[in-house]
Amino acid sequence: MARVAFVLADDFEDAEFRVPYDRLQAAGHEVTVVGVKAGKPLHGKRGKERFAPTLAAESASVEDFDALVIPGGYSPDKLRMDDHVVSLARDFDRAAKPLAAICHAGSLLIEAEAVGGRRVTSWPSIKTDLINAGATWLDAEVVEDGHLISSRKPDDLDSFCAAILRRL
Repeated sequence: MARVAFVLADDFEDAEFRVPYDRLQAAGHEVTVVGVKAGKPLHGKRGKERFAPTLAAESASVEDFDALVIPGGYSPDKLRMDDHVVSLARDFDRAAKPLAAICHAGSLLIEAEAVGGRRVTSWPSIKTDLINAGATWLDAEVVEDGHLISSRKPDDLDSFCAAILRRL
């Protein structure tokens, strides 16, 4: 059993949170949702999901987890403004622990300086941002480069979840 952290802020993409969250739990992994603040209810951008993080980013440590998952939506853009969340993502990258990002989550990876010299994919609107940060962008369901796992959109969730589960 692995311990997996998800980082979340308001306006996360509902399916990009719920599908991996449920699949990892169903596979027997312990999942913890980390937010800027613990206990503050967060809402998915489609209005289907509501979730309150149980751990504040300032209290989260890479040593306590085996992997980090970053759902997309508008959440990653909000999270990249929090130094504790950025540090957590950077720490996962430096520790070479599985770091999984889907859709717009690449924006947080850019802020964490985790994409330079790496192959990634994302939602097309941040393609240029990733390239400008030194990444090689590929249009694929899932791209794995070392410990970094990335996907483009909700339609890619099966491949994204399978890649995470293989790593764990």
